[in-house]
Amino acid sequence: MHEPSVFWRRLATGAALLVALGACGKHAPAPSAQPSEVKPTIAEAFASAKIPILPRSPVVPARRTNVLPVPPREGPPDNPVLVALGKKIFFDERLSEPPGTSCSSCHDPARAFSGAHGSSLGVPLGSRAGHFARRSAPSVLYMRYVPKFHFFEDDEAPQAQPRGGYFWDGRSDSLVELVKQPLFNPEEMNAGTPQLLATKITQGPYAKAFKAALGPASDPTAVTHGVGVALEAYLKSDEMTPASSKYDAYVRGQATLTEQERHGLELFKDRRKGACSGCHRLQETSTNPGESMFTDFGYDAVAWPRNRDLPANQSADNFDLGLCERKDTVLPSSDKQWCSSFRTPSLRNVAVRESFGHNGVYKKLRDVVSFYAFRAVAPGRIYPEGQKFDDVPAKYQSNVNVYAPIYNQREGGTPPLSDADIDALVAFLGTLTDAPYLSKLAGNAPIAPSPSE
Repeated sequence: MHEPSVFWRRLATGAALLVALGACGKHAPAPSAQPSEVKPTIAEAFASAKIPILPRSPVVPARRTNVLPVPPREGPPDNPVLVALGKKIFFDERLSEPPGTSCSSCHDPARAFSGAHGSSLGVPLGSRAGHFARRSAPSVLYMRYVPKFHFFEDDEAPQAQPRGGYFWDGRSDSLVELVKQPLFNPEEMNAGTPQLLATKITQGPYAKAFKAALGPASDPTAVTHGVGVALEAYLKSDEMTPASSKYDAYVRGQATLTEQERHGLELFKDRRKGACSGCHRLQETSTNPGESMFTDFGYDAVAWPRNRDLPANQSADNFDLGLCERKDTVLPSSDKQWCSSFRTPSLRNVAVRESFGHNGVYKKLRDVVSFYAFRAVAPGRIYPEGQKFDDVPAKYQSNVNVYAPIYNQREGGTPPLSDADIDALVAFLGTLTDAPYLSKLAGNAPIAPSPSE
């Protein structure tokens, strides 16, 4: 879908089209009696006006204004044998080189399947000392709800917007294929070759279970594919879709929010305050967790501050461009307008994460909420080096979102959120924590309001 102004500029120059269509209403002029004045057909008028047939990108139509359809669950119900096998592979520390690092090392079950593998930099440590992942490791819970990458036509948007796909840049639509990347990435698990991986699988403790679930391993490529199939079954299983948070109980009528949590929810939805629900979508009237994933699976250039702790960022020329680095010829996102945009993460279990943002620059949830409150009105508090949007190349800084609510505040103005508001939002975000991970909330516990509040 193209900008409306393009169409109307073309329309304004189409005098022949106006002749063909004539004026509307009771004041329209009577048809000319002159036989020589023959009106062109509408097709001829459009051709004369040089109005092009505008190409349309593949889109998913909106059901109603600004509301995403719920991604359907793909595939059959859980296969318990395949799920059990995938779980064993997920926790297998033998698969890395050197051995000792599993999928669960960076996607820690104690942290709602997110984590940093002991790194304090904000991104996970790999299997070898001094090697780090490029980006932070988001939770891999609720993966069954992530739609494939597509362009979504929102009724209020001027053009189709990118949505979905796995990773921060949406570069994979298949979990079967996705898992190969951290497995063989030398900065992450560094598993070596498919041959080495196949040897470890077919000679390991669950070799018989692998064969029973996936058939005989004919070659390393087949084994690697089977590893992906099993991991996908586990990651999309009911076990990895718990929906056991206080918020889930609240929408089911089984729990009551505290006053501070309730205030945080109202701020979350208030376009004049937090404005969080614009991208982190929820449906309070639905008990289906898929309708409240607290993300629209879209992309945004929010301009997180530069994480100067990352070794790669010691070079001033190093930038992560996100979505426009995604390589796909069917649904390309290489247009420069998408540079520095990253996928909006789900906020489920956000309060137990060790780092935030694609670059892991923040380590406390309260600091993340403060970023949104102060980025526009007090950028000096956000970008300590004095360089606004310091992790976005100058030529792409026009892509940064400065128009949406909370980003469009005047510099020097009053912050949209007070300290008490920030604490209330943090308290509400804590209600999105599933039951098994509540013990990890202490590090992001909100400040209790004083009796006078």
